[in-house]
Amino acid sequence: MLIAALSHSWRLSPAQAIRLQRHLATQVSLRPFRGAVRSLAGADVSYDPRTGRFCAAVVLLSWPGLSVIETARAHGHSSFPYIPGLLSFREIPPLLRAFRRLRRRPCLIFCDGQGFAHPRRFGLACHLGLLLGIPTLGCAKTLLVGEHSPVPPERGGRSALLFDGRRVGTVLRTRERTKAIFVSPGHRLSIAQAASWALRCTTRYRIPEPTRLADREVARMRRLDLQSR
Repeated sequence: MLIAALSHSWRLSPAQAIRLQRHLATQVSLRPFRGAVRSLAGADVSYDPRTGRFCAAVVLLSWPGLSVIETARAHGHSSFPYIPGLLSFREIPPLLRAFRRLRRRPCLIFCDGQGFAHPRRFGLACHLGLLLGIPTLGCAKTLLVGEHSPVPPERGGRSALLFDGRRVGTVLRTRERTKAIFVSPGHRLSIAQAASWALRCTTRYRIPEPTRLADREVARMRRLDLQSR
């Protein structure tokens, strides 16, 4: 069972959550990760607004083979409201339950969401990485904060994502002439490493395999939920 490196209360108001983000953001490390990588995890959450029920999945893959080793799942509800910039307070509790069910500890975690490219430099990938003490990156499909130059059209084309005069991530084209994704480190990973890992783990699709497979799994879980009701 995966043990969290850090914990805190989840029974917070939005104002308390923002204060906690600002505090925890000071503990995020963007130093380059130097360890060996033998496995990768993709983490994703799906939410049903009709029931308030979350489906969370963590898919553990081998590296460099990208074959599935195991999948951990969890369900849950959240009373925390939907507020952009505070999504980790809704999504991380069920994700932590899924991570606790893994038999092996991942070397690197991909999150479907933001990392350092966040108004308070503390997106979901930062929050999860700090709680678990594992190198983490965020791969988002849409821009949350910042600005960037045009991204070259070829695979691997990239542009620095800047926010408040500082680089917070990379706008990365993972396939030729497809929409770019927004990659930023979460914890214990540099900006350059986050973009490199995102590109290395992208195969036939726009989205890196760890998060693509996690997204596919939570979609399957939601379908099963609907069929069982």
